[in-house]
Amino acid sequence: MKYLLLVLVLGGAGAWWYYGSEAPEFVPEIRTVEMTRGDIVESVSATGSLEAVTTVQIGSQVSGIIQELRADYNAIVREGDVIARLDPSLFETQIEQARANLLRAEADVERLRVAVDDAHAQHARSVELAAQELISQTELETAEVNVRSAAAQLRSAEAQVIQARASLNQNEVNLEHTVIRAPIDGIVISRLVDVGQTVAASLQAPELFVIAADLTKMRVIANVDESDVGRIRPQQPVSFVVDAYPDETFGGAVSQIRLEPIVQQNVVTYSTVIDAPNPDLKLKPGMTATATIEIARRDDVVRIPNAALRFRPAAETFMALNQAAPDLPPLTGAAPPDPERLRRFRERMQQMSPEERERFRERRRGGRGRAATGTRAPPANAAADAAVPAVARGATTIDALFGPLPQPHSTARVWLLEQGRLFPVDVTLGLTDGTSTELVQGGAAVGDEDSGAALAAGTALVSFVSTPEAGAATRGAATSPLMPRFGPPGRRR
Repeated sequence: MKYLLLVLVLGGAGAWWYYGSEAPEFVPEIRTVEMTRGDIVESVSATGSLEAVTTVQIGSQVSGIIQELRADYNAIVREGDVIARLDPSLFETQIEQARANLLRAEADVERLRVAVDDAHAQHARSVELAAQELISQTELETAEVNVRSAAAQLRSAEAQVIQARASLNQNEVNLEHTVIRAPIDGIVISRLVDVGQTVAASLQAPELFVIAADLTKMRVIANVDESDVGRIRPQQPVSFVVDAYPDETFGGAVSQIRLEPIVQQNVVTYSTVIDAPNPDLKLKPGMTATATIEIARRDDVVRIPNAALRFRPAAETFMALNQAAPDLPPLTGAAPPDPERLRRFRERMQQMSPEERERFRERRRGGRGRAATGTRAPPANAAADAAVPAVARGATTIDALFGPLPQPHSTARVWLLEQGRLFPVDVTLGLTDGTSTELVQGGAAVGDEDSGAALAAGTALVSFVSTPEAGAATRGAATSPLMPRFGPPGRRR
Protein backbone atom coordinates (compact mmCIF):
# COMPACT_ATOMS: atom_id res chain seq x y z
CA MET A 1 0.00 0.00 0.00
CA LYS A 2 2.87 2.34 0.80
CA TYR A 3 4.47 1.71 -2.53
CA LEU A 4 1.23 2.33 -4.39
CA LEU A 5 0.75 5.63 -2.58
CA LEU A 6 4.32 6.61 -3.35
CA VAL A 7 3.87 5.85 -7.05
CA LEU A 8 0.69 7.95 -7.21
CA VAL A 9 2.39 10.91 -5.52
CA LEU A 10 5.40 10.77 -7.78
CA GLY A 11 3.20 10.41 -10.86
CA GLY A 12 1.11 13.43 -9.90
CA ALA A 13 4.20 15.51 -9.24
CA GLY A 14 5.65 14.55 -12.63
CA ALA A 15 2.44 15.40 -14.43
CA TRP A 16 2.30 18.79 -12.70
CA TRP A 17 5.92 19.44 -13.59
CA TYR A 18 5.37 18.45 -17.22
CA TYR A 19 2.01 20.00 -17.96
CA GLY A 20 2.07 22.91 -15.57
CA SER A 21 5.19 24.55 -16.90
CA GLU A 22 4.90 27.31 -19.45
CA ALA A 23 5.79 26.63 -23.09
CA PRO A 24 8.64 28.71 -24.51
CA GLU A 25 7.95 31.62 -26.78
CA PHE A 26 7.26 30.51 -30.39
CA VAL A 27 10.16 31.17 -32.77
CA PRO A 28 9.04 30.95 -36.44
CA GLU A 29 11.08 29.00 -38.90
CA ILE A 30 12.10 31.15 -41.87
CA ARG A 31 13.42 29.75 -45.11
CA THR A 32 15.01 31.81 -47.84
CA VAL A 33 16.18 31.19 -51.38
CA GLU A 34 18.90 33.09 -53.16
CA MET A 35 18.61 34.88 -56.48
CA THR A 36 21.19 33.76 -59.02
CA ARG A 37 22.49 34.76 -62.42
CA GLY A 38 22.51 32.39 -65.34
CA ASP A 39 20.56 31.10 -68.31
CA ILE A 40 16.83 30.35 -68.47
CA VAL A 41 15.48 28.03 -71.13
CA GLU A 42 11.79 27.39 -71.63
CA SER A 43 11.38 24.00 -73.22
CA VAL A 44 8.89 21.30 -74.15
CA SER A 45 9.68 17.61 -73.72
CA ALA A 46 8.53 14.92 -76.12
CA THR A 47 9.43 11.40 -77.15
CA GLY A 48 9.70 10.01 -80.64
CA SER A 49 11.57 7.63 -82.90
CA LEU A 50 14.42 8.15 -85.32
CA GLU A 51 14.15 7.43 -89.01
CA ALA A 52 16.02 8.25 -92.18
CA VAL A 53 14.97 11.39 -94.02
CA THR A 54 14.40 9.45 -97.27
CA THR A 55 13.37 5.80 -97.09
CA VAL A 56 12.37 3.81 -100.18
CA GLN A 57 10.46 0.53 -100.03
CA ILE A 58 11.42 -1.66 -102.98
CA GLY A 59 8.88 -4.18 -104.24
CA SER A 60 8.23 -6.40 -107.24
CA GLN A 61 5.72 -5.62 -109.98
CA VAL A 62 5.58 -9.26 -111.10
CA SER A 63 5.12 -12.55 -109.31
CA GLY A 64 7.76 -15.22 -109.23
CA ILE A 65 10.38 -17.13 -107.26
CA ILE A 66 13.44 -15.33 -105.90
CA GLN A 67 16.33 -16.75 -107.91
CA GLU A 68 19.18 -14.56 -106.71
CA LEU A 69 19.89 -11.94 -104.03
CA ARG A 70 22.78 -9.53 -104.46
CA ALA A 71 22.18 -7.25 -101.46
CA ASP A 72 21.92 -7.92 -97.77
CA TYR A 73 21.45 -5.91 -94.59
CA ASN A 74 23.71 -2.82 -94.31
CA ALA A 75 24.83 -3.17 -97.95
CA ILE A 76 25.68 0.08 -99.71
CA VAL A 77 24.04 0.18 -103.15
CA ARG A 78 24.11 2.60 -106.04
CA GLU A 79 21.28 3.64 -108.29
CA GLY A 80 20.76 0.98 -110.98
CA ASP A 81 22.60 -1.82 -109.17
CA VAL A 82 20.97 -5.24 -109.44
CA ILE A 83 19.95 -6.31 -105.95
CA ALA A 84 17.70 -9.32 -106.75
CA ARG A 85 16.46 -11.49 -109.62
CA LEU A 86 13.27 -13.50 -110.09
CA ASP A 87 13.06 -16.73 -112.07
CA PRO A 88 12.56 -15.52 -115.69
CA SER A 89 11.61 -18.87 -117.31
CA LEU A 90 7.85 -18.25 -117.22
CA PHE A 91 8.20 -14.80 -118.78
CA GLU A 92 10.60 -16.06 -121.46
CA THR A 93 7.98 -18.64 -122.46
CA GLN A 94 5.32 -15.97 -122.62
CA ILE A 95 7.59 -13.88 -124.84
CA GLU A 96 8.04 -16.75 -127.29
CA GLN A 97 4.29 -17.29 -127.40
CA ALA A 98 3.68 -13.58 -127.97
CA ARG A 99 6.20 -13.54 -130.82
CA ALA A 100 4.45 -16.49 -132.46
CA ASN A 101 1.10 -14.73 -132.15
CA LEU A 102 2.61 -11.63 -133.73
CA LEU A 103 4.00 -13.62 -136.69
CA ARG A 104 0.62 -15.28 -137.25
CA ALA A 105 -1.15 -11.92 -137.15
CA GLU A 106 1.30 -10.46 -139.63
CA ALA A 107 0.75 -13.46 -141.95
CA ASP A 108 -3.00 -12.93 -141.74
CA VAL A 109 -2.47 -9.33 -142.76
CA GLU A 110 -0.46 -10.38 -145.82
CA ARG A 111 -3.13 -12.91 -146.80
CA LEU A 112 -5.92 -10.37 -146.45
CA ARG A 113 -4.01 -7.79 -148.49
CA VAL A 114 -3.91 -10.30 -151.33
CA ALA A 115 -7.64 -10.89 -150.87
CA VAL A 116 -8.27 -7.14 -151.04
CA ASP A 117 -6.26 -6.83 -154.26
CA ASP A 118 -8.20 -9.73 -155.77
CA ALA A 119 -11.53 -8.17 -154.72
CA HIS A 120 -10.53 -4.88 -156.41
CA ALA A 121 -9.62 -6.75 -159.61
CA GLN A 122 -12.91 -8.66 -159.61
CA HIS A 123 -14.78 -5.43 -159.07
CA ALA A 124 -12.99 -3.75 -161.99
CA ARG A 125 -13.91 -6.61 -164.39
CA SER A 126 -17.49 -6.53 -163.11
CA VAL A 127 -17.68 -2.83 -163.92
CA GLU A 128 -16.46 -3.44 -167.50
CA LEU A 129 -18.85 -6.31 -168.02
CA ALA A 130 -21.75 -4.37 -166.58
CA ALA A 131 -20.97 -1.53 -169.02
CA GLN A 132 -21.34 -4.03 -171.88
CA GLU A 133 -24.49 -5.40 -170.24
CA LEU A 134 -22.91 -8.85 -170.00
CA ILE A 135 -23.66 -9.27 -166.24
CA SER A 136 -26.57 -8.27 -164.11
CA GLN A 137 -26.64 -5.38 -161.67
CA THR A 138 -26.80 -7.86 -158.79
CA GLU A 139 -23.43 -9.36 -159.71
CA LEU A 140 -21.90 -5.89 -159.85
CA GLU A 141 -23.20 -5.06 -156.38
CA THR A 142 -21.83 -8.37 -155.07
CA ALA A 143 -18.37 -7.45 -156.35
CA GLU A 144 -18.56 -4.10 -154.53
CA VAL A 145 -19.60 -5.86 -151.31
CA ASN A 146 -16.66 -8.23 -151.62
CA VAL A 147 -14.27 -5.26 -151.88
CA ARG A 148 -15.61 -3.64 -148.73
CA SER A 149 -15.63 -6.93 -146.80
CA ALA A 150 -12.01 -7.70 -147.73
CA ALA A 151 -10.94 -4.19 -146.65
CA ALA A 152 -12.70 -4.61 -143.29
CA GLN A 153 -11.03 -7.96 -142.68
CA LEU A 154 -7.65 -6.38 -143.48
CA ARG A 155 -8.19 -3.63 -140.94
CA SER A 156 -9.17 -6.22 -138.32
CA ALA A 157 -6.03 -8.21 -139.02
CA GLU A 158 -3.88 -5.08 -138.76
CA ALA A 159 -5.46 -4.37 -135.35
CA GLN A 160 -4.61 -7.90 -134.27
CA VAL A 161 -1.00 -7.26 -135.27
CA ILE A 162 -0.93 -4.17 -133.07
CA GLN A 163 -2.47 -6.15 -130.21
CA ALA A 164 0.04 -8.98 -130.62
CA ARG A 165 2.94 -6.51 -130.71
CA ALA A 166 1.66 -4.82 -127.51
CA SER A 167 1.37 -8.20 -125.81
CA LEU A 168 4.95 -8.97 -126.80
CA ASN A 169 6.13 -5.62 -125.43
CA GLN A 170 4.29 -6.24 -122.16
CA ASN A 171 5.91 -9.63 -121.74
CA GLU A 172 9.32 -8.15 -122.47
CA VAL A 173 8.70 -5.47 -119.81
CA ASN A 174 7.65 -8.16 -117.32
CA LEU A 175 10.85 -10.00 -118.10
CA GLU A 176 12.82 -6.83 -117.32
CA HIS A 177 10.92 -6.52 -114.02
CA THR A 178 12.32 -9.86 -112.91
CA VAL A 179 15.56 -7.94 -112.37
CA ILE A 180 15.17 -5.78 -109.22
CA ARG A 181 17.39 -2.69 -109.26
CA ALA A 182 18.14 -0.06 -106.63
CA PRO A 183 16.21 3.14 -107.43
CA ILE A 184 18.50 5.39 -105.35
CA ASP A 185 21.91 5.47 -103.73
CA GLY A 186 21.60 4.29 -100.16
CA ILE A 187 21.97 1.60 -97.53
CA VAL A 188 19.83 -1.52 -97.22
CA ILE A 189 18.23 -1.39 -93.78
CA SER A 190 15.74 -4.21 -94.31
CA ARG A 191 15.58 -7.41 -96.40
CA LEU A 192 12.30 -9.30 -96.26
CA VAL A 193 12.86 -12.20 -98.72
CA ASP A 194 15.24 -15.12 -99.22
CA VAL A 195 16.32 -17.17 -102.22
CA GLY A 196 13.59 -19.62 -103.24
CA GLN A 197 10.77 -17.60 -101.72
CA THR A 198 7.72 -16.95 -103.90
CA VAL A 199 6.43 -13.39 -104.14
CA ALA A 200 2.91 -12.67 -105.34
CA ALA A 201 2.10 -9.31 -106.91
CA SER A 202 -1.58 -9.91 -107.65
CA LEU A 203 -3.09 -7.12 -105.51
CA GLN A 204 -0.11 -5.00 -104.45
CA ALA A 205 3.63 -4.98 -104.89
CA PRO A 206 5.27 -7.17 -102.23
CA GLU A 207 8.00 -5.44 -100.23
CA LEU A 208 11.46 -6.92 -100.78
CA PHE A 209 13.93 -4.34 -99.45
CA VAL A 210 13.96 -1.03 -97.60
CA ILE A 211 16.73 1.38 -98.57
CA ALA A 212 17.63 4.52 -96.63
CA ALA A 213 19.00 7.24 -98.87
CA ASP A 214 21.49 8.83 -96.45
CA LEU A 215 21.96 7.85 -92.81
CA THR A 216 24.08 10.94 -92.16
CA LYS A 217 20.80 12.89 -92.17
CA MET A 218 18.21 11.58 -89.75
CA ARG A 219 14.99 12.94 -88.34
CA VAL A 220 12.98 12.45 -85.18
CA ILE A 221 9.21 12.11 -85.36
CA ALA A 222 8.23 13.38 -81.90
CA ASN A 223 4.72 13.31 -80.47
CA VAL A 224 4.00 16.70 -78.88
CA ASP A 225 1.03 17.08 -76.56
CA GLU A 226 -1.77 19.37 -77.72
CA SER A 227 -1.20 21.64 -74.71
CA ASP A 228 2.35 22.36 -75.93
CA VAL A 229 2.03 22.30 -79.73
CA GLY A 230 0.90 25.95 -79.83
CA ARG A 231 4.41 27.01 -78.78
CA ILE A 232 6.27 24.95 -81.37
CA ARG A 233 7.70 26.83 -84.35
CA PRO A 234 9.98 25.79 -87.24
CA GLN A 235 13.73 26.21 -86.72
CA GLN A 236 13.52 25.96 -82.93
CA PRO A 237 16.65 24.22 -81.59
CA VAL A 238 16.22 20.73 -80.16
CA SER A 239 18.42 18.51 -78.02
CA PHE A 240 17.72 14.82 -77.53
CA VAL A 241 19.21 11.69 -76.05
CA VAL A 242 18.92 8.01 -76.95
CA ASP A 243 19.34 4.98 -74.73
CA ALA A 244 22.33 3.75 -76.75
CA TYR A 245 24.38 6.82 -75.74
CA PRO A 246 22.97 8.01 -72.39
CA ASP A 247 25.89 10.36 -71.74
CA GLU A 248 25.77 12.10 -75.11
CA THR A 249 23.35 14.79 -76.24
CA PHE A 250 22.48 15.18 -79.92
CA GLY A 251 21.22 18.34 -81.56
CA GLY A 252 18.68 19.20 -84.21
CA ALA A 253 16.01 21.68 -85.24
CA VAL A 254 12.26 21.62 -85.80
CA SER A 255 11.41 21.45 -89.50
CA GLN A 256 7.69 20.69 -89.57
CA ILE A 257 4.63 20.55 -87.31
CA ARG A 258 2.18 18.15 -88.90
CA LEU A 259 -1.47 19.06 -88.52
CA GLU A 260 -2.76 15.48 -88.45
CA PRO A 261 -3.92 14.75 -84.87
CA ILE A 262 -3.05 11.42 -83.26
CA VAL A 263 -5.60 10.32 -80.63
CA GLN A 264 -4.62 7.55 -78.22
CA GLN A 265 -6.68 6.93 -75.07
CA ASN A 266 -8.31 10.37 -75.35
CA VAL A 267 -4.86 12.02 -75.52
CA VAL A 268 -4.26 14.19 -78.58
CA THR A 269 -0.72 14.62 -79.88
CA TYR A 270 0.78 16.08 -83.05
CA SER A 271 3.79 14.73 -84.93
CA THR A 272 6.68 17.18 -84.99
CA VAL A 273 9.54 16.51 -87.43
CA ILE A 274 13.01 17.29 -86.07
CA ASP A 275 15.98 17.25 -88.45
CA ALA A 276 19.03 15.68 -86.81
CA PRO A 277 22.47 15.50 -88.47
CA ASN A 278 24.23 12.17 -87.98
CA PRO A 279 27.78 12.56 -89.36
CA ASP A 280 29.22 9.82 -87.11
CA LEU A 281 26.42 7.35 -87.98
CA LYS A 282 25.75 6.75 -84.29
CA LEU A 283 22.02 7.21 -84.63
CA LYS A 284 20.15 4.21 -86.00
CA PRO A 285 16.64 4.07 -87.50
CA GLY A 286 14.02 3.11 -84.95
CA MET A 287 15.85 4.40 -81.86
CA THR A 288 13.68 6.05 -79.22
CA ALA A 289 14.65 9.68 -78.67
CA THR A 290 13.74 11.83 -75.69
CA ALA A 291 13.72 15.34 -77.11
CA THR A 292 13.74 18.75 -75.47
CA ILE A 293 12.49 21.51 -77.77
CA GLU A 294 13.80 24.95 -76.85
CA ILE A 295 10.90 27.40 -76.98
CA ALA A 296 12.75 30.49 -75.76
CA ARG A 297 16.05 31.30 -74.12
CA ARG A 298 17.56 34.07 -72.00
CA ASP A 299 21.30 34.10 -71.36
CA ASP A 300 23.02 35.59 -68.32
CA VAL A 301 19.97 37.04 -66.58
CA VAL A 302 19.01 37.43 -62.94
CA ARG A 303 16.82 34.48 -61.87
CA ILE A 304 14.25 34.36 -59.11
CA PRO A 305 13.47 30.91 -57.71
CA ASN A 306 9.81 30.12 -58.19
CA ALA A 307 9.56 29.08 -54.55
CA ALA A 308 9.91 32.77 -53.62
CA LEU A 309 7.22 33.74 -56.15
CA ARG A 310 4.78 31.25 -54.67
CA PHE A 311 5.25 32.55 -51.12
CA ARG A 312 2.23 34.65 -50.07
CA PRO A 313 2.26 35.57 -46.37
CA ALA A 314 -1.05 35.48 -44.51
CA ALA A 315 -2.12 37.39 -41.43
CA GLU A 316 -0.86 34.54 -39.23
CA THR A 317 2.58 34.94 -40.82
CA PHE A 318 2.85 38.58 -39.73
CA MET A 319 1.55 37.68 -36.27
CA ALA A 320 4.29 35.07 -35.92
CA LEU A 321 6.84 37.77 -36.76
CA ASN A 322 5.20 40.31 -34.40
CA GLN A 323 4.61 42.55 -37.37
CA ALA A 324 1.47 44.35 -38.52
CA ALA A 325 0.08 43.11 -41.82
CA PRO A 326 0.66 45.81 -44.45
CA ASP A 327 -2.10 47.14 -46.66
CA LEU A 328 -0.79 46.34 -50.15
CA PRO A 329 -2.21 47.30 -53.55
CA PRO A 330 -3.29 44.43 -55.79
CA LEU A 331 -0.97 43.13 -58.49
CA THR A 332 -1.72 43.77 -62.14
CA GLY A 333 -0.28 40.47 -63.28
CA ALA A 334 0.22 36.98 -62.01
CA ALA A 335 3.17 34.90 -60.93
CA PRO A 336 4.38 31.97 -63.05
CA PRO A 337 2.26 28.86 -62.71
CA ASP A 338 3.25 26.12 -60.33
CA PRO A 339 4.75 23.17 -62.29
CA GLU A 340 3.04 20.71 -59.96
CA ARG A 341 -0.34 22.33 -60.60
CA LEU A 342 0.34 22.24 -64.35
CA ARG A 343 1.14 18.52 -64.14
CA ARG A 344 -2.08 17.78 -62.24
CA PHE A 345 -4.05 19.92 -64.73
CA ARG A 346 -2.66 17.96 -67.69
CA GLU A 347 -3.43 14.65 -66.03
CA ARG A 348 -6.99 15.80 -65.39
CA MET A 349 -7.35 16.91 -69.02
CA GLN A 350 -6.13 13.51 -70.25
CA GLN A 351 -8.75 11.74 -68.16
CA MET A 352 -11.59 13.78 -69.67
CA SER A 353 -13.69 12.52 -72.53
CA PRO A 354 -13.63 14.53 -75.79
CA GLU A 355 -17.04 16.05 -74.97
CA GLU A 356 -15.96 17.11 -71.47
CA ARG A 357 -12.74 18.57 -72.85
CA GLU A 358 -14.64 20.63 -75.43
CA ARG A 359 -17.00 22.00 -72.78
CA PHE A 360 -14.02 22.92 -70.61
CA ARG A 361 -12.42 24.81 -73.49
CA GLU A 362 -15.63 26.69 -74.16
CA ARG A 363 -15.69 27.83 -70.53
CA ARG A 364 -12.04 28.86 -70.76
CA ARG A 365 -12.67 30.89 -73.91
CA GLY A 366 -15.61 32.61 -72.28
CA GLY A 367 -13.53 33.47 -69.22
CA ARG A 368 -10.74 34.96 -71.30
CA GLY A 369 -13.27 37.09 -73.14
CA ARG A 370 -14.48 38.61 -69.85
CA ALA A 371 -11.02 39.16 -68.35
CA ALA A 372 -9.04 41.14 -70.86
CA THR A 373 -6.75 42.85 -68.34
CA GLY A 374 -3.09 42.16 -68.98
CA THR A 375 -3.62 40.53 -72.40
CA ARG A 376 -1.65 41.55 -75.42
CA ALA A 377 -3.58 43.49 -78.06
CA PRO A 378 -3.71 41.84 -81.49
CA PRO A 379 -1.69 43.46 -84.27
CA ALA A 380 -3.38 46.07 -86.43
CA ASN A 381 -3.41 43.83 -89.50
CA ALA A 382 -4.64 40.72 -87.64
CA ALA A 383 -8.23 41.20 -88.81
CA ALA A 384 -7.13 41.72 -92.42
CA ASP A 385 -4.94 38.59 -92.34
CA ALA A 386 -7.76 36.57 -90.78
CA ALA A 387 -10.08 37.55 -93.63
CA VAL A 388 -7.68 36.14 -96.25
CA PRO A 389 -7.73 32.33 -96.64
CA ALA A 390 -4.51 30.58 -95.70
CA VAL A 391 -4.08 29.22 -99.24
CA ALA A 392 -4.15 32.77 -100.65
CA ARG A 393 -1.49 34.38 -98.44
CA GLY A 394 1.48 33.55 -100.65
CA ALA A 395 3.04 30.87 -98.40
CA THR A 396 4.00 27.43 -99.66
CA THR A 397 3.45 25.69 -96.29
CA ILE A 398 1.21 26.39 -93.33
CA ASP A 399 4.29 26.54 -91.06
CA ALA A 400 5.24 29.87 -92.61
CA LEU A 401 1.92 31.37 -91.44
CA PHE A 402 2.44 30.60 -87.75
CA GLY A 403 2.76 33.86 -85.86
CA PRO A 404 5.70 34.62 -83.58
CA LEU A 405 5.44 33.62 -79.95
CA PRO A 406 4.42 36.46 -77.63
CA GLN A 407 6.99 37.72 -75.18
CA PRO A 408 6.20 36.50 -71.66
CA HIS A 409 5.44 39.38 -69.31
CA SER A 410 3.90 39.29 -65.84
CA THR A 411 4.19 40.90 -62.45
CA ALA A 412 4.63 39.28 -59.07
CA ARG A 413 5.56 40.12 -55.49
CA VAL A 414 8.53 38.81 -53.56
CA TRP A 415 9.41 39.30 -49.91
CA LEU A 416 12.65 40.39 -48.28
CA LEU A 417 13.59 39.89 -44.64
CA GLU A 418 15.33 42.85 -43.01
CA GLN A 419 15.88 42.92 -39.27
CA GLY A 420 13.24 40.26 -38.73
CA ARG A 421 10.58 42.09 -40.74
CA LEU A 422 9.04 41.22 -44.12
CA PHE A 423 9.17 43.78 -46.90
CA PRO A 424 7.33 43.25 -50.23
CA VAL A 425 8.91 44.09 -53.56
CA ASP A 426 6.94 44.13 -56.81
CA VAL A 427 8.86 42.72 -59.75
CA THR A 428 8.34 42.34 -63.48
CA LEU A 429 8.97 38.82 -64.72
CA GLY A 430 9.87 37.33 -68.07
CA LEU A 431 10.74 33.82 -69.13
CA THR A 432 10.44 30.83 -66.79
CA ASP A 433 11.72 27.27 -66.96
CA GLY A 434 9.48 25.95 -64.17
CA THR A 435 12.18 26.29 -61.51
CA SER A 436 13.36 29.88 -61.91
CA THR A 437 11.96 32.98 -63.57
CA GLU A 438 13.73 35.83 -65.34
CA LEU A 439 13.76 39.13 -63.48
CA VAL A 440 13.01 41.85 -66.00
CA GLN A 441 12.66 44.70 -63.54
CA GLY A 442 12.64 44.92 -59.73
CA GLY A 443 11.55 48.06 -57.90
CA ALA A 444 11.81 49.31 -54.35
CA ALA A 445 9.85 47.88 -51.47
CA VAL A 446 6.11 48.49 -51.83
CA GLY A 447 5.01 51.44 -49.74
CA ASP A 448 8.58 52.38 -48.81
CA GLU A 449 10.15 54.46 -51.54
CA ASP A 450 13.24 55.23 -49.40
CA SER A 451 14.18 51.64 -48.72
CA GLY A 452 16.15 51.23 -51.95
CA ALA A 453 15.64 47.46 -51.93
CA ALA A 454 17.13 46.73 -55.34
CA LEU A 455 17.13 43.08 -56.35
CA ALA A 456 20.26 41.47 -57.75
CA ALA A 457 21.99 38.13 -57.86
CA GLY A 458 22.74 36.97 -54.33
CA THR A 459 19.68 38.60 -52.75
CA ALA A 460 17.91 36.28 -50.30
CA LEU A 461 14.14 36.03 -50.74
CA VAL A 462 11.72 34.53 -48.27
CA SER A 463 10.11 31.27 -49.39
CA PHE A 464 8.53 29.99 -46.13
CA VAL A 465 7.60 31.23 -42.65
CA SER A 466 6.11 28.83 -40.13
CA THR A 467 3.17 29.86 -37.92
CA PRO A 468 2.09 28.65 -34.45
CA GLU A 469 -1.03 27.01 -35.83
CA ALA A 470 0.97 25.07 -38.40
CA GLY A 471 3.53 24.07 -35.78
CA ALA A 472 0.83 22.91 -33.36
CA ALA A 473 -0.85 20.90 -36.10
CA THR A 474 2.47 19.31 -36.98
CA ARG A 475 3.24 18.44 -33.37
CA GLY A 476 -0.26 17.10 -32.84
CA ALA A 477 0.04 14.89 -35.87
CA ALA A 478 3.49 13.68 -34.82
CA THR A 479 2.58 12.74 -31.22
CA SER A 480 0.21 10.17 -29.77
CA PRO A 481 -1.48 10.14 -26.33
CA LEU A 482 -0.41 6.51 -26.02
CA MET A 483 3.29 7.35 -26.44
CA PRO A 484 5.34 8.82 -23.53
CA ARG A 485 6.94 12.21 -24.06
CA PHE A 486 10.33 12.86 -22.59
CA GLY A 487 12.35 15.98 -22.05
CA PRO A 488 12.46 18.95 -19.72
CA PRO A 489 9.72 21.60 -19.61
CA GLY A 490 9.49 23.79 -22.67
CA ARG A 491 10.84 21.16 -25.09
CA ARG A 492 7.67 19.40 -26.14
CA ARG A 493 8.16 17.48 -29.39
